Amino acid sequence: MRIVRRRSFRLVVLALLTLLGVALLAPAVLAREISVQEAVAQAQRESSGKLLSVQTLNVGKRKVYRIKLLTRDGRVRIVQVVAEQP
Repeated sequence: MRIVRRRSFRLVVLALLTLLGVALLAPAVLAREISVQEAVAQAQRESSGKLLSVQTLNVGKRKVYRIKLLTRDGRVRIVQVVAEQP
């Protein structure tokens, strides 16, 4: 009886460690980096403006696109899009 419990406990611990490893790796595997063109298209969908400029910034370990748009009413709007998308 004692041998069976130990074996079951080991299997449960191994299963939990495996699930934890998958959970930690899943975001890195599922995330993809979008291109500048995709980021501009996303920003234009959100605020429907004409493109003025794009900058690629590194904020910590993240890549961010800083996009300036000219809105229909003549205002400049700055949109930031994170390059790594789920």
